[in-house]
Amino acid sequence: MKISTILDHIDSGHMALPEFQRGYVWNRDQVRGLFDSLYRRHPVGGLLVWATEAKTAAHRGDGPIAAGIVKLLLDGQQRMTSLYGVVRGQPPKFFDGNAQAFSGLRFHLQTETFAFYQPVKMQDDPLWIDVTALMKAGNAGLGALIAQLSADPAHVANVGAYVGRLGALLGVTEIDLHVEEVTGQDKTLDVVVDIFNRVNSGGTKLSKGDLALAKICAEWPEARDSMKAKLKEWTAAGYQFNLDWLLRSVNTVLTGEAKFSYLHDKGALDIQDGLKRASKHIDASLNFIAGRLGLDHDQVFFGRFGVPVMVRYMDKTKGALDAKERDKLLFWFAQAGMWGRFSGSTETFIDQDLAALEGPNGGLDTLLEQLRLWHGGLRVEAGHFTGWSLGARFYPVLYMLTRMGEARDWGTGLPLRASLLGKMSRLEVHHIFPKAQLYKLKHRRADVNALGNFCFLTKDTNLNISDRLPQEYFPEVEARHPGALASQWIPTDPALWKIERYLDFLEARKALLAEEANRRFEDLLHGDARWLGTAAPVAEAEAQAVGGITSEVEEAELEALNDWVDGQGLPRGLLGFDYADPVTGAQKALFDLAWPDGLQPGLSAPIAVLLNEGPEILALASKAGFRCFTSSADFRTYVETEILHLEAA
Repeated sequence: MKISTILDHIDSGHMALPEFQRGYVWNRDQVRGLFDSLYRRHPVGGLLVWATEAKTAAHRGDGPIAAGIVKLLLDGQQRMTSLYGVVRGQPPKFFDGNAQAFSGLRFHLQTETFAFYQPVKMQDDPLWIDVTALMKAGNAGLGALIAQLSADPAHVANVGAYVGRLGALLGVTEIDLHVEEVTGQDKTLDVVVDIFNRVNSGGTKLSKGDLALAKICAEWPEARDSMKAKLKEWTAAGYQFNLDWLLRSVNTVLTGEAKFSYLHDKGALDIQDGLKRASKHIDASLNFIAGRLGLDHDQVFFGRFGVPVMVRYMDKTKGALDAKERDKLLFWFAQAGMWGRFSGSTETFIDQDLAALEGPNGGLDTLLEQLRLWHGGLRVEAGHFTGWSLGARFYPVLYMLTRMGEARDWGTGLPLRASLLGKMSRLEVHHIFPKAQLYKLKHRRADVNALGNFCFLTKDTNLNISDRLPQEYFPEVEARHPGALASQWIPTDPALWKIERYLDFLEARKALLAEEANRRFEDLLHGDARWLGTAAPVAEAEAQAVGGITSEVEEAELEALNDWVDGQGLPRGLLGFDYADPVTGAQKALFDLAWPDGLQPGLSAPIAVLLNEGPEILALASKAGFRCFTSSADFRTYVETEILHLEAA
């Protein structure tokens, strides 16, 4: 079938995209390569379509489809979307992706090369032809270009060659592509989805969640949009979750299992009901976690894969939890996040925890006992606060203690409790001993940015304290607001406030933080301290995890970079990514900003942005398969040239 005919079929609704297809993921290099191959008449592969009745065809997009038999693209979406976008000058009705990938394609008549528009390089060179403008104008545009070039003395001698090249370019739409059809009454939705998965999984490396969602969308076309709407609500509240995560909770509600394969026998009505129930329990869980634990935004929301387990328990109990039951569940959630329960083999640990809730002997006590046996002890020791940087596992614990307890601001004297203060944007991390002063004394970076040197204050207070030393401003704070220092676990011995005793200050404060953590955990257990028991040994790897965000300035730069990526239509990265041993879950490193599945999941390598890091963290990330960038500028250049393919002007 000619490409022009296929495009006409898309316009008329005789060819569409099945709802279970993924969105558009090609980049500019792939679009450029496609047109180069077509221009040179190289093979670009055929299409696979599903010929089915329009009245039963679940398709993507708002555009209507034609009556009768409609052909749904199973293989060839990326190629046909690219062709449609360049030839028609706009995306097709079923489009879901970044239109920049095919906007502004140019062809050079002399070199016979394709490139995307660069003003400085192309605006004064008439040999750079706007491919979309030529395609839309057709032969009339060809005649106008020939007349223009014939009138230019610099190019008149080569007009004959240029005419042939323009004709070859226009003739791209007349190329025949082989179209293979899947048809017949035996080709049910299940069969077609299986064919789709087999054909596409090799090239796009669909996740297990993608495959499950493909099956769901075949029966419930609005599933993806419904789930995205819920994710958007949580994003607005400060939590960055993805479809896989939400689908995991739907799965646990409906099946009590973590593996997506258990969803395959669930119908559309089941999934709709599961989404409704899961969303309700997720909302309740987030309210519990924010209101009781104070973990009210994404940066401190550790152990997010504990939520599907919480959702299953709440669904089993119909959400009717008394205060003790709620707090025991929150104790489990905080402990699981603190010890990195889901940093290794996530699906395996979720399944173990779900199993602990089932059967006559299952429940919260069994869940807690399993966690205790897995970790070897749930009591916090001072050594657990040896970590450093804003990405350390115990950073959220410090934040949690601040929001749960009696911690007070040093400028206003007001409590910093979650119920009074609101979102994290109104709190700032404060270095108790100023970094510059510590570096002057040759302290190590890990000591300068140790968790024991962090506290949370309001923005105004942080600015007012500036870079003054504790021995200077601590007496002022204590005089204005007695007890405010102790409320943030500051050692009361003034000798430890001197910078010469900084390391001793850290040790004393770590002990106070551990004592407070255990007290707060006992509060969650309503005095039932048997679950805390003894402490597990502090693993050397846990205490010495390398890397991570070390300052508010660095965090702001990474946040800005993440916002920029989001503005390019690409997925946001994970701040303070916890890189753990895939088997044991032991924390090995903290990557400042990471895309563990790549900027184009399945199509590009894992990415890590590592600012101000030493060779140890760079070597570790590289060995783990991450492509590393040590500056925001280098990372932006990579995104523009290799992902979006926006050449420098």
